[in-house]
Amino acid sequence: EYTNALITLHFSHLERTDPLVPPAPEYAHSIRLDGDIILGGLFPVHARGERGAPCGELKKEKGIHRLEAMLFAIDLINKDPDLLPNVTLGARILDTCSRDTYALEQSLTFVQALIERDSTDVRCTSGEQPIFAKPDKIIGVIGAAASSVSIMVANILRLFKIPQISYASTAPELSDNTRYDFFSRVVPPDSYQAQAMLDIVTAMGWNYVSTLASEGNYGESGVEAFVQISRESGGVCIAQSLKIPREPRLGEFDKIILRLLETPHARAIVMFANEDDIRRVLDAAKRNNQTGHFLWVGSDSWGSKISPVVQQESVAEGAITILPKRASIEAFDRYFKSRSLSNNRRNVWFAEFWEENFGCKLGMHGKRPGSPKKCTGLEKVGRDSTYEQEGKVQFVMDAVYAMAHALHRMHRDLCSGYPGLCPRMSNIDGKELLGYIRNVSFNGSAKTLVVFNENGDAPGRYDIYQYQITNGSAEYRIIGHWTDQLHLNMNAMQWASRDSSMPASVCSLPCQTGERKKVVKGVPCCWHCERCEGYHYQASEFTCQLCPYEQRPDQNRTSCQPIPIIKLEWHSPWAVVPVFIAILGILATTFVVVTFVRYNDTPIVRASGREMSYVLLTGIFLCYVTTFPMIAEPGVAVCSFRRIFLGLGMCFSYAALLTKTNRIHRIFEQGKQSVAAPRFISPASQLVITFSLISVQLMGVFVWFVADPPHTVVDYGEQRTQDPENARGVLKCDISDLSLICSLGYSILLMVTCTVYAIKTRGVPETFNEAKPIGFTMYTTCIIWLAFIPIFFGTAQSAERMYIQTTTLTVSLSLSASVSLGMLYMPKVYIIILHPEQNVPKRKRSFKAIVTAATMTNKLSQLASERPNGEVKTELCESVDNSSEYRHLLYQAQFVNVNVGRGSMT
Repeated sequence: EYTNALITLHFSHLERTDPLVPPAPEYAHSIRLDGDIILGGLFPVHARGERGAPCGELKKEKGIHRLEAMLFAIDLINKDPDLLPNVTLGARILDTCSRDTYALEQSLTFVQALIERDSTDVRCTSGEQPIFAKPDKIIGVIGAAASSVSIMVANILRLFKIPQISYASTAPELSDNTRYDFFSRVVPPDSYQAQAMLDIVTAMGWNYVSTLASEGNYGESGVEAFVQISRESGGVCIAQSLKIPREPRLGEFDKIILRLLETPHARAIVMFANEDDIRRVLDAAKRNNQTGHFLWVGSDSWGSKISPVVQQESVAEGAITILPKRASIEAFDRYFKSRSLSNNRRNVWFAEFWEENFGCKLGMHGKRPGSPKKCTGLEKVGRDSTYEQEGKVQFVMDAVYAMAHALHRMHRDLCSGYPGLCPRMSNIDGKELLGYIRNVSFNGSAKTLVVFNENGDAPGRYDIYQYQITNGSAEYRIIGHWTDQLHLNMNAMQWASRDSSMPASVCSLPCQTGERKKVVKGVPCCWHCERCEGYHYQASEFTCQLCPYEQRPDQNRTSCQPIPIIKLEWHSPWAVVPVFIAILGILATTFVVVTFVRYNDTPIVRASGREMSYVLLTGIFLCYVTTFPMIAEPGVAVCSFRRIFLGLGMCFSYAALLTKTNRIHRIFEQGKQSVAAPRFISPASQLVITFSLISVQLMGVFVWFVADPPHTVVDYGEQRTQDPENARGVLKCDISDLSLICSLGYSILLMVTCTVYAIKTRGVPETFNEAKPIGFTMYTTCIIWLAFIPIFFGTAQSAERMYIQTTTLTVSLSLSASVSLGMLYMPKVYIIILHPEQNVPKRKRSFKAIVTAATMTNKLSQLASERPNGEVKTELCESVDNSSEYRHLLYQAQFVNVNVGRGSMT
């Protein structure tokens, strides 16, 4: 509706104009070149006006340089015999004044020829039919520069099917082929530029940035593309997205700087802004003493332009900017430097440029009334003024050449062999011309390929610049390029701090090794670092995982490593003590055995029961020997020996002692009832009973071997400390506590039973037998094993469990053997070695006499405990007074011992 209203207003004004007035004044603010085919041109010759004025100051580079580039390209094409031969290109060039609404009004000129006018109510004063000046028919438009202007103009041109090729508009919105189907451009869209800028930010390691955009399609769509791409990639977070108003109020830019400082860690500022806004942002940063704080990343609107950084070099130092890949056109430099007031009258703004460029005044009507210097007309561009080719000159020429190549192919197809324009091209169809434009492919003015995709976009090719100050001289230096991917020379970069390290723009510093990131909700680039504790390692940037059970984290906690495996070493104090005791015990046992063997036929050895003594000594020896497989490095053989010897030595010992105590008990119990000897008291019977008891232990071990073959395991739970550095795996045999109890349980059962029999035979006088020493042995042994149980099982949770339990078990076995050896055999060895005179045979007595004497002696002991000494003696003497034989036996009984080994009493 707004567009139609403007059209109506524009042409109603034309209809009120006198039709006989010469058309020359119509072109006072535009350039017109005659030709067979007329191209339109839109250039920002002037800046945006202030205080309601449509236009402001002249733009020398972005306006005049680009405008002259189009004129120069048209001149080259018209002179080229191979491109559009016999066809002359003309032009109608307008000033947009860097304002979209003003550009829209100006662009209505391009569609005049396509609108039929109603002249029925228009009459000349003479009554004749009016003659209207025929407007030029524009078949295509070159421009505009700003994306906002191109969008506004494209909405008009598409209504009249006029193709448009822009040389500088990069807004991603213009890639929408459904809305801007007649729009094409020789520069890549900002979606490519946004990707390139994101790649730059990522390469710098900046993951926390702010964005700043000028209000309008270019700035807003550029930032929107950058934000969207960064969100999709997930590597960069946006701290703030600020917008510069189209008409900023006083102090607006200071407020923008203060707002950017609210997120001080976001030092990198991604800018999609026009050069005027860039200049004022830099100035505000300088006023607020923020020189060197911000890291500017500028879009192609900044590029390598000088105007935004003039007198603000220090605050702009280090800025990284991007610009579509371009080259300086030397032919244009020669052309432009040759322009003068006399040979460039076709450019209606050239006189204004002359005054601005040379700082002089042209006559009374010059545009610089305050200038004291008058222009001579002999000034020369590049000699009397600085000159540097504007960055978009190449693209202006490429846009004109793209239109020319499309027209050339159209002419070749429609006017084959016809010189000049044939009738079929007298009225060019814009839609058909658009098809030719989209299919052009040629090497442009910088020898780079010019092509368009299905949306009318050019491929992305960018140069990366950095604004650097070296020895007081400031300049833009190329530090890389982007063509689908970034190529950046980090060594060529320079920062205001003169520090070689890369400045940071991050919300949070990187976590150290072994720490995971705990991301702040809603801000993926801000996090807290948490160390992977315990047995966890850093599996990824954001997670800690538990190491396998047999492993622990390495020193950096970035991976897992095997837990060291330990075993009980021979040199450990926990092993030295048991081994020392065992060696002493083995030596003592060997000494006793050797002594018994040497004095095998002496009365003491025979009275001790030689066969059972050797069985008992074997058990004692095995108890000492068990220490060595218990300490040796676990293996299949060692584990097998552990299972066998663990209960076998005790089984040998207590089976023999049980057989002995049981024999004594049966002998004296039998003696109370009968003078006949009990059965199974011979040495052979005793051995059979003993080995029958031992065979039960061996059978249990055999079943254990079959059910669970011996093997080694590594117990990682025993020394799994809170600090993984101290964690160790314990190499051990696969003998559980339950298996240990079962293996020792039978031996303990024999020990308890033997203790019971020792208690039952405690009343037998010690002069008759060794029941009392056996009793003391069993009492002491029970105390040892009662102490063993809490020590062994009470240390199950201790880190020193392996050492304590192994030492406790081996020492308990050795002490048990030592008690038996010391109480049962050392007194006999003492007599054999040191008192051989006592090791002589006594007179034999019958079994009946010995048992009767022992019985009477036992009775005497009982009565002595119940009555006074005198009464007892009197009663006993009276009762036995008549028995002279018993008195003799009682006398003899004091020297009697029980001959256990031979089954007879002596």
